[in-house]
Amino acid sequence: MSRRTTIVALSEIKEINLTPLIDLTFLLLITFIITFPLIEQGIPVNLPRGKAQDLPERQTRTVTIDPKGALFLDKQPIGREAFTEEMNALGAADPDVTIMVRADEGVAYGKVAEILRILHGAKIARLALVHQTDTPK
Repeated sequence: MSRRTTIVALSEIKEINLTPLIDLTFLLLITFIITFPLIEQGIPVNLPRGKAQDLPERQTRTVTIDPKGALFLDKQPIGREAFTEEMNALGAADPDVTIMVRADEGVAYGKVAEILRILHGAKIARLALVHQTDTPK
């Protein structure tokens, strides 16, 4: 008795379809291009210009004062009283923490001085005033 069907060898796929892989690559590239500027600076401020040395990498926290005078701690809005409490707790827990103060150049000097007084009262001695670097003309 003979077989009615024949056994056909399965043909191997010798090519990989690259179209879905290229589509995924372009999708990821576009996603990173759109989201990277948002990640780099959370709160837009116009920093003053100046010259200074770079700080060594350590544990840092960022305090930002936007053009309207609103206060942010690590990109999160915070009130003056809560900020004072947070800095007192931070100064007691980690005296070596560095606070980076970013203030818009249009903000009144008194508001920046108030933040510096709060940091001094919290016994935080390591702080830096962030500014833009001068570009040579």
